[in-house]
Amino acid sequence: MPPEVAQAFEDKFGVRPIEGYGTTELSPVVAANIPAHRSAMSNQAGIKEGTVGHPVPGVAAKVIDPETGEDLGINTPGMLLISGPNVMKGYLNRPEQTAEVIRDGWYVTGDIAKIDSDGYIQITDRLSRFSNIGGEMVPHLQIEKALTEILSHDADDEDVHVQAVVTAVPDERKGERLVVVHLPLSRSPDEICRLLKQADLPNLFIPSPDSFIEVQEIPVLGTGKLDLKGLKQLALEHFAPSAAS
Repeated sequence: MPPEVAQAFEDKFGVRPIEGYGTTELSPVVAANIPAHRSAMSNQAGIKEGTVGHPVPGVAAKVIDPETGEDLGINTPGMLLISGPNVMKGYLNRPEQTAEVIRDGWYVTGDIAKIDSDGYIQITDRLSRFSNIGGEMVPHLQIEKALTEILSHDADDEDVHVQAVVTAVPDERKGERLVVVHLPLSRSPDEICRLLKQADLPNLFIPSPDSFIEVQEIPVLGTGKLDLKGLKQLALEHFAPSAAS
């Protein structure tokens, strides 16, 4: 949850929202922030903002390298795997698809996360929200955060809506090409790209000025989440004649 969304919610309703995490395949709860445990003998924190909390009792979490499968240490982002009685038995009549996501009893979430020294899980991105550009894995979320910082200066204080999101289309030369889908903006793509460079993003993380698509609404699902498939399809249709240039 973006901090500005949490703050806007608290300002309006007087309650600070807290985060949890789960998936349909995990019944569906994995982790949650909870009120602090207090007793005469101890005072244990239960909430850490920016995380989805600790795994619920009986559930284990670990982070591995997405390519090698190597277990990673604390505070190291990687693929989040979950094990426990909440893991589904499989997709109905889809053994091949089941084998792709359940490995040795661990469910492969598809989420990139890190676990800190206190056991809190922080979701940092989706593996599907990376692009392979010139052999480097480029995270869309990091670019979007930089875009949000730039565009927030032009937005009203109460405007917490997403103004720009990142997707990608195939590119014969680099593998993939970053595309920014955005609402009408007060800054030009050239100016935004210059500001992204000033934000010390690597050159591979900076889209070209001709890779911006203006829309009246950012595609979202009925749940309010980004429609990632719709975003990619929009970009593919827009750049179909030149996606390989």
